[in-house]
Amino acid sequence: FEIRNVGKTLVNRSTGMKNANDSLKGRIIEISLADLNKDEEQAFRKIKLRIDEVQGKNCLTNFHGMDFTSDKLRSLVRKWQTLIEAHVDVKTTDGYLLRLFAIGFTKRRPSQVRKTTYAQSSQVREIRKKMFEIITREATSCDLKELVQKFVPEAIGREIEKACRGIYPLQNVYIRKAKILKAPKFDVSKLLELHGESTDETGTKVAKDFQEPEILESV
Repeated sequence: FEIRNVGKTLVNRSTGMKNANDSLKGRIIEISLADLNKDEEQAFRKIKLRIDEVQGKNCLTNFHGMDFTSDKLRSLVRKWQTLIEAHVDVKTTDGYLLRLFAIGFTKRRPSQVRKTTYAQSSQVREIRKKMFEIITREATSCDLKELVQKFVPEAIGREIEKACRGIYPLQNVYIRKAKILKAPKFDVSKLLELHGESTDETGTKVAKDFQEPEILESV
């Protein structure tokens, strides 16, 4: 995302055995994608970020989920068309298990006279099958960072539209929701790499100049 600093969060000071850092870790922050990317056209997407690490006064977050605003979802649903939904569990190359929810609507064919654009149940099944295939293929071939970058330009939705054109023309195809079901074991170096703070330098070997003196038999 373009904006690195998304805001501030409050926490009680460390007292006794209770550390302030521990109460910050695991917090979920919900923020509009418009604020993250400085683009008002993406205001209908809500991004959830989880605090994984605290460094001084900075909290380092990682992707936790994505959702649509309710007004956007309601604006998509209209009369005289069929709504098609699908959800599938996928695993990324870096070990994250996600559940992705897709939504799509039928649209009128070119030069169609009839008012309604209802798809038959067999066509809906075929379209849903295509959705499963494309989402699985796109998500399992990349890591979490690359997958999140696919959500914003709606690359997966366009792929579904293109593949389903022969079955029934579709419009407004989106990945409307994504949630992480299972995350791999927490790795600080990977999180720092995500935030662009990691270095590949592992340090230089220190020469051992000190020599242990011989043991004296008598003093």
